[in-house]
Amino acid sequence: QVHVVESGGGLVQAGGSLRLSCVASGNIGSIASLGWYRQAPGKQRELVADIGSGGDIHYGDSVKGRFTISRDNAKTTVYLQMNSLLPEDTAVYYCRLITTSVLYWGQGTQVTVSS
Repeated sequence: QVHVVESGGGLVQAGGSLRLSCVASGNIGSIASLGWYRQAPGKQRELVADIGSGGDIHYGDSVKGRFTISRDNAKTTVYLQMNSLLPEDTAVYYCRLITTSVLYWGQGTQVTVSS
């Protein structure tokens, strides 16, 4: 069984920072990609940032220069440092794990940025 668990969401004022964590555990096998997506009310889920197995990183256009994704040496935990937060960053942030054959989502963590 595989578990994907996010933490670190909360309420912050515009211009502030938050750090999200995602831990993947269980019978994972090989990780192809581990990263973050977000979904605001009434909008589609969108890429925030992810890291491929080779260390390649992708960011969504709206977060480039403000958010930074990183991972631990075991490659089973990813972090999302979010700086200069904007009200439009308000969303549920989901961690996504892709192994060689299966895609997993975490339960999500709410990030709310007040103006």
